[in-house]
Amino acid sequence: MKSPLINKARHLRNNPTLSEKRLWNILRCKRLNGFKFRRKHPIYPYIVDFACLSNGLIIEIYDGYRDWE
Repeated sequence: MKSPLINKARHLRNNPTLSEKRLWNILRCKRLNGFKFRRKHPIYPYIVDFACLSNGLIIEIYDGYRDWE
């Protein structure tokens, strides 16, 4: 059984905001200087928007309203 945090991260990955889609298009596939990013990565007790684990970098985006269910 998956943890609730992982299930929530999966749900958020499958339902990104427009800002998250645009930034992910830049970060994915090591397009930004070869750095590998993960999106909606669970780091207990949080779910971060984007994380580059090798460099210890986290990017959070605030783009207004999201339906949190």
